[in-house]
This record gives sequence, C-alpha cells and structure tokens, in this order.
Amino acid sequence: MVSATSSQQPKSRPRALTPSFLTDSLPTLLPPIFEQVQHTTANHRKNLVHLRKIQDQCATITESAPASKGIKLIKGTRLVGEKAFNTLFVDMVNRVLPVKKGVSVADRVVKFVASYVAYATEQDLASRPEGDEDDDVQTPTSRFVTKLLKHLLAGMEAKDKNVRFRVTLLIVSMINGLGEMDDDLYLLLRKSLLDRSRDKEAAVRVQAALGLAKLQSGEDEDDLEEGEESLGEVLLNLLRYDPAAEVRRAALYNLARTSSTLPHILARIRDIDPILRRTVYAGSLSATALPDARILSIAQREEIVRNGLGDREGSVRKATAGMLGGWLDQAEGDLLEFVSRFDVVSSQVAEDALVSVFVTRPETLDTVEFDDTFWTSLTPEKAFLARVFVDHCIANKDEARLEEVLPVVTALAFRIQDEYNNLVGAANEESDEVTERSFIVGELLRLAVNLDYADEIGRRKMFQLAREMISQANLPESLIPKCLDVLSKIANGERDLIRVVVDVVTELREGEEADDEDPPQDSQSSSVGDGSLSVIRRRSAVPRANPEDPEAKIQAALIDLRCLLICISLLERVHTNLQDNSVFHGLLPDLIIPAVRNKEEPALRDQGMICLGLCCMIDEKMAANSLGLFIQQLSAADDELKVKVCQILFDLFMVHDINELVSKTMAPEKVVELVQHILGQESPELQAVACEGVAKLMLAGMISDEMVLQSLVLLYFSPETADNQPVRQCLTYFLPVYCYSAPENQRRMLSIFSETFSLLAELAEDARDEEMPPLAQMGLMMVDWLDPYKTVEREGVAIDTTVHLDLAIEVLKAILTETSSPMRKALASFLSKLNLPEPEDNAAETYKLKSLLALTAAVRAKRPFGDSMSKNALVKLDGVLLKKWPEQLEGFDEDAFRAEGEENKAVEELFGLIDDTEEKDLDAQSEVGSRRGKRAGSTASSIGQSRRGSRARMSATPSFSDITDDNDDRSTNLGSDNDNDEDEDDATAATKSTRRKSGSGSASKSKSGSGPAAKGKKGKMQVVQEEDEDEDEHAEGEGEGEPEEEEEEEDDTEVESLLVDEEEGDDDDDEDELAI
Repeated sequence: MVSATSSQQPKSRPRALTPSFLTDSLPTLLPPIFEQVQHTTANHRKNLVHLRKIQDQCATITESAPASKGIKLIKGTRLVGEKAFNTLFVDMVNRVLPVKKGVSVADRVVKFVASYVAYATEQDLASRPEGDEDDDVQTPTSRFVTKLLKHLLAGMEAKDKNVRFRVTLLIVSMINGLGEMDDDLYLLLRKSLLDRSRDKEAAVRVQAALGLAKLQSGEDEDDLEEGEESLGEVLLNLLRYDPAAEVRRAALYNLARTSSTLPHILARIRDIDPILRRTVYAGSLSATALPDARILSIAQREEIVRNGLGDREGSVRKATAGMLGGWLDQAEGDLLEFVSRFDVVSSQVAEDALVSVFVTRPETLDTVEFDDTFWTSLTPEKAFLARVFVDHCIANKDEARLEEVLPVVTALAFRIQDEYNNLVGAANEESDEVTERSFIVGELLRLAVNLDYADEIGRRKMFQLAREMISQANLPESLIPKCLDVLSKIANGERDLIRVVVDVVTELREGEEADDEDPPQDSQSSSVGDGSLSVIRRRSAVPRANPEDPEAKIQAALIDLRCLLICISLLERVHTNLQDNSVFHGLLPDLIIPAVRNKEEPALRDQGMICLGLCCMIDEKMAANSLGLFIQQLSAADDELKVKVCQILFDLFMVHDINELVSKTMAPEKVVELVQHILGQESPELQAVACEGVAKLMLAGMISDEMVLQSLVLLYFSPETADNQPVRQCLTYFLPVYCYSAPENQRRMLSIFSETFSLLAELAEDARDEEMPPLAQMGLMMVDWLDPYKTVEREGVAIDTTVHLDLAIEVLKAILTETSSPMRKALASFLSKLNLPEPEDNAAETYKLKSLLALTAAVRAKRPFGDSMSKNALVKLDGVLLKKWPEQLEGFDEDAFRAEGEENKAVEELFGLIDDTEEKDLDAQSEVGSRRGKRAGSTASSIGQSRRGSRARMSATPSFSDITDDNDDRSTNLGSDNDNDEDEDDATAATKSTRRKSGSGSASKSKSGSGPAAKGKKGKMQVVQEEDEDEDEHAEGEGEGEPEEEEEEEDDTEVESLLVDEEEGDDDDDEDELAI
C-alpha cells in the first residue's frame, strides 16, 4: 500500500546547484580528471564526457546582481559558474606549462585539453537549433575557448623556453577545434605565431610552423596589407633558411605544392639533413603526392634521380628507388615509356634509373622482349634499353636470359651498318636527327662488345665494319672510342690492333694516294713487317698541304686532329711497350711531334700533348726524355693545357719509378720543389688536380716530405681555397686517412705540428674578414689526426701509442715560448683532448713523463695563465700523469732531473729552452705587437700566399728555373724557347726559403757526401736535403756517370733518332719546342 501510494506520486526534479557547489565540490572534481588523463590516453573519451557534464552544471549557476569586475554579465545575470569553471580549468593547464619538452605525461595532458576544446565545440554546434546560423551568438563553450586562447596567447612572450614551447604546442593542437573566431582574435593568433616562427628555440619554431600551416588554408591573400608576407611565404622562408633541420622538415610537411614552391622543395634534395632528403623523395616526390612526374621538366627529373641515387645515405637511395618504382607504375609498367621520362641521349641518369628499376622490380625483366620488329624500328630509347638490359644481365651473370635477347653477330653487324648509313644520310642533309642517329649507333657498338665472336663470318663482318667506320673523316668523335672497343675485342692482340689503327691514320692523312700506294691488308691474316714503317717515313716527307692555301691548311689540321683522337683512343686501350710495336713509331715524328710543336692551332697542340703523355705512360724511356717538356708547359701553357699537363705529370709519377723518370731532367730531390710549385698555382682547377695527385703519391708512400704535407694542411684551412670545393673535398678525405693509415705518417704530421699551427695563426690573423675556421678548431682537427688509437691496425705493424705524449711536450713548449694570448689559450685547450698511453703498455719513457712535469712547472713559474680554464688544463694534465705513472713520477725532483741532462741530450735541450725563456706575465700585457717573429721563414707561400701583398713572408714556392737551373746537364732540350727567357729570368729571381729542421722526435735528414741520394723500392723515393757545400761533389758524380749515359744513347731506339733529326732541322728560335 505504501509502495503503491508512493508510486503514484510524481518524480522529484533534480535540485538546482547552488553557488556553494563552486567552492565545495568543483575544486575536487577537476584535479582527479587531469590526474587520470596524464597516465594513459585510454580514458580520455570518458573524461571528456565527464568534464563536459561538469561544465554544463557550472554554466547553470548564475547570480542576479550588478556586474562586478571579472564576471560576465548577460541580461543582469552574473555568470559565476562559468567563471569558476574556466578559472579552475586554466589553473590545471598552468601546471603543465613549465614542463620541458619530451615528458610524456605533459604531452597527454596537452592532447586531452586540445581534444576537450574540439569536443566542446562539436557539442555546442550540435545543440544549436537547426537553421540558426548566427555566428555572433555567445555560448558557454565559446566564452570558455576565448578565455583559454587569450590566456595562452599571453604566454607566447614568456622568458621560460619551456613555457613558450608548451603554450605554442597547446595553441597549435587546439586550432583545428576552435571553430569560428572573431577577426581580432584571429589577427592576434596570427601575429603571435609569426613571432614564434622567429623564436631562438627550434622546438618552438617547429610548433609555430605547424600552426601557420593550419591557418594557411583559411587565409585570403587579397586581405593582406601591402608589403605583408603571406603565411605561405613565411613557411617557404623557414624551409629555405632555418638552421634547424626539424623546422625545415615541419615546413616541408605542410608547404603546399604549387608551381612557385616546387623549385624550393626540389632544392631540399641537397639538404644537409638526411631525414629531410629522404622525406622529399618518399613524401613530396612520391607517386601519391606527385601523380604525374611529367609536370617536372626533364632537367629537374634528372637532377632528382642523380642526387637521390648518388646520395651517401642508404635510406635516401632506397626512397629514391621507391620513387622511381612509382614513376614506372605511372607509365603502366612500360619500360620504354619510363625511359622516355629522361634524356637518354646526353645523360647518364637514365641508365642509373633503369638499373634501379631492374633491381627493385626484378619482375620487369620478364616483360622485356627484343623481337625482329624491335630491331628494325630502333629509336634512341629502344637502343638504350637493349644495351642497359644486356649490361645488367652480364653484371648479374644471367646467361639464360642473355641468350634469349642477344642477336647473332652477323645480324647485329648489318643492323649497325644500316643505322650508320642512316646517320651519314642525316649528316649530309644537315638534319636534326644526327645526334639521335649517332647515339643509336653508339649504343649498338657498346652492345657489340658483349657478343660472342666464335662465328668467324660474323667476326670478319664486324671487324670490317668497325675499321671502315673509323676510316671515315665524318665519323662523330663520340663513336671513335666505341669503334676501337669493338676492334680491341676482335683483334688478334695489341700488335694487330696498333697496325690496323696506323693503317687507318695513314689513309686519313694521305687520302686516295695512300690507298693506291699501299692498300690495307686484312688484319686477320696480315702481319706487321718493317716495310710499314718505311712507307710511313716516305709519306711524311711529302708536303700534305699547300702552305699558301688557308683552306687546305685548315682541312689538314682537321684531319690531323681526327687522327690524334684515334691515336688517343688507341693508347688508352694498349699496355705493351711502344718499343715492341715499331709500326707505331712512324706516327711520332709524322703526327704527334708536329702537333705538339704547332703554335697556330691550340686544339691540335692540346690533343698532341695528351697523345704524347699517353705514349709516355707505356714507355718509360720516352717519359724520361719528355718530362722536361711537360714541366716547361706548367709555366708557358694556358690554364686549360696546364691542367692536362698536370694530370700527365702525376700519372707518370704514379706509373714509373720517380728516380728513373727525372734522371734526365732534374735531381730526384727536386721533385718535392716541383710538387710545391704546382700546388702554388693560382688556377683553382690546376690546384685541385695537383692536390689529388699529391695525395695519391703520399698515400702510396712515393713522396714522404714533411714540407709537402705542411703545404696540403695549409691549403686545407686557407681561406683562399674556401670556394674551391674539389680541393676541400679531396683534402677532407686525404688528411685523416693518411694519418690513420700508418704510425710513421702520424709521426710526420707531429713533426710539422708546431710550425703549421703557428702559420695557421698568422693566416687567421691576416684573414679576419675571410672565411676561415676558428684557430682552436683547426688545432683540434690536427690533434685528432694524431690520435694513435684511431690508427688502422695492420698485421706486423705496431701502433705508436706515444704520439700524443710527444704532442703534449710540443704543445707545452709552444705555450712556454709563445707570446700571443689567444694562441696560448688554444694550445692549452688541446691538453685535455690527448690520449696518453696506458701504463701497462710500457711505451712511455720516464724522461718524457718528467719532461711534462718540468714544462708545466715552467709555464706556471715563467709564463702563467690568467684564465681559470687554462690553469685547470695544466692541473688536470699533472693529475693524469701522477695517477697513471705514480712509480716513475713519485717524489719528482726537478734538480735531479736536470742532472740527467749530462747523459740525455733531450733533457739538456729541454732545460736549455726553459732557462732561455724570460719570466713574463703575458696575460697582463697588451697583445699588440709581438707575433711569432722567430718564425719568419715559412712555406705558406707554397699555397699561394705570395699573391697577397699584405704578407711579407719569404716565398718558399720554387719556380721552374729554380728546379732546373742546377740540372742543365741532366736534361735534353728539344729546342730553345727564347721568347720565354724573360719569364724564366723573373722566376729565377724568386727567393728560395730554407728548410726548417725537423721537430723533436723526428729523425733528421741525412746528407750525402757525393751528392743527393734517392733510395727505396721502385716507385718510391726519399728526398734528401741538398746542401750548397755538396754541389761540387754532386757535379763530379754526374761527370763520372756521363760515359754510361753515352753508351745508353748509342742504344736508343729508332724513334728517338727520328725525333732528334726532326729537332736539328728546326729553327732554334722557335718557341715551345719539344724536349724529348
């Protein structure tokens, strides 16, 4: 009855919340929610609903009273509930703001706050009546979002970097859920994010870039004021100029891909950050982001592929391969269509791209078919595809697939003949297809090299075709090497190949007359006899062109140039000595020597010089006779020819024994001066070639002079080579590899450390406004090169662990004698970077350890430091020594150690240095004035320092006349060069600098009583210092060796006698005559 009665009563309504709820219950409801959401994101959805309910409850609590400060008033009602909720929510958010980046609990709270703003905005829109589109209506949610956003924007200028980061992160996370906002708030948000995009913290700039990218979609450029940057331009500037890689990545992720931004996106493929480079290929250039690669120009596509496949990072190369696979899918798997995306005629990129597709998509190999239709309608793309496919199969030893696609030799020979005829026809008609036709013939010739020539009929056909092609004067130059590759594959050895080429050259130079006098024989059955040489001699005596006919002279020069190109291609493919191939001797006086002497046609002379250099590569005696000519050209030739001559010289040094090579030109020890002379050239290209050549010689141990090594170190750091990237890249690789490859190389670097560091200090002082690393950084790099524990371990070679111990002594000596405060501080900083040997190695000598303690004590007593960092470096070094070697250094007595100088010369020299040092507090004095005056003579001019007029240092770069003046009786001149006498006299007047003595720990150079000596294995030399008092004895030694030279001259080959005859008949006043 009671229950029935009660059931008939109406349900009671929930009681309205009173203001006491805001003070009693609300402060206990929000903290638990934030406590839960910081541990896991799994409960975020539940807490969003709960928090929304609390906000709705608070929104119902109002008061009817006049508005007071800080409380919203709507129609005479104070929103006390909203104010309490918003204030407490902001207080919860404030607790997260000081937390540094990377704390996961704070990141979860930020995510929850952003999610709640988006959730509340969605609920507010859902509760709005249908058809109500008034955006000016304020709701509890809109007022909450505005208050929170303004509060966070106020923190954008906070001094604490963590607060700025968290505030920016919160705002960026909230942007997508803000909904509509008034213009003033939008402009404030935009301005704040723009300011943060220039924040000094990279993490803040990253978040600002993400926020600007979100605002970019709603920006109208027409609303911008004049001169105001758009958000797209700001993102583009961040991508191009921001120093932080993560900021550039954020800008790249969110930058719109348009025709104006695409070039800047492509420029990021050369970014220093590998992740950003990979992102460009895997994101911006992927098939998804770039539906059709043809919107890029061919040049852009080739640059993208070239840089991507050639990147040093494997992840970037993998992303590039994936991009190419997407391009193949865009071409629907058609390889010919894929290849047409590139310029196959004049670029190597297409081959790299196609090979990449073969590797990453091996199934594409099964789709390739070379039927008769394919060969009868060849295009550049088809010929290219066939050649690359065959090369790939050969590289992977896929014999089965190779047999299926390769044509027979005879068929391919006829196909090449047809295509060559088409090429000749296009050339005669001056058609635009000449380049394409030439490319097709070249690809077929490269394909012919890989054929099997067991078929004698096909072999003869291909041989006759290749020989006939190089006999044509109008054959494109690019096809000459390829024809010779085919002839080299077919010919019966190098003698047969040389004979064929000599016949071809003779036919070209003598025309129909040569054919009538001596028709060419079949190379497969003919043999070389003495008659061929006599025929060449007889023809060489007949004038080939009327000297008074300019057109005939030009035509003869063009034919000679073609013949030289053929000879160069031949010499690049043969290795036998020219003395064993007498048939080639006739070309030397008839073609090569006149070309080198030619003063009217620079192109002819350049090619003749290269041809002569290649001859010297395979003939040591000719190389020794011609070396003087090449050295002379370093002073007389133009810059372009100098580069080629420099390459020839270093190639000859690498191939032949240096002592034998220079025996007729200069003393062996003069080679070092020659090398320094080349390094001192002004031409950047010549300097790069010289650096590479010297680096190879030093790595091979063929040159081991300390002065050359010092020149390379100075070149590496010199501001004059800042723009010469080939030099910098070469030396960046060479210097550490050279030092780490052998302990003796580190000892050699140690011997030049002090002087080189002093010269670098002078360079840094002179080059204040030029690009040069800090002095301390340059010294630390040298210290790192001397780290003995980075030396490569080799069997039978013990690591010299005491290198840094000796370096410590050198550094302390320099600190004691140096007067420049910045340099002394830099030297002191090196002491903490040294890897001293371990006590168990028993490598450290006791007197060296005591020397270190004596030097540190002398520095404190006579030249004390004023800064605490340098003082601590000395204290730390003493502590390390006493801790590692307590037995040897316990109870160290300086007087007792000084007494050891009677038996140990090194100790005596050490205390002599200490005693000669005056007591002086350098840090208390002005640094103006004294600057290493004791090191006046230097080798800095070997890197071109003599070009700077502000430097009064003595030049150490030898001139050509310096190298050869003392050795006139050793060289055999082909002719005089009176026109260059003035240049040589000026060069002779250059001042020669004296060599410094070796530093401590390095062996001094020996002096020979009978003149300069060069010892070692073949290809290696050890330079011995030449002294003035030994010159007379050296001259006697040469006089004693003259009879042997005369006997050798009697045995000279026929080609040398021809050259001498040619020389005697020339005018003595002609300039640039040869020296063979």
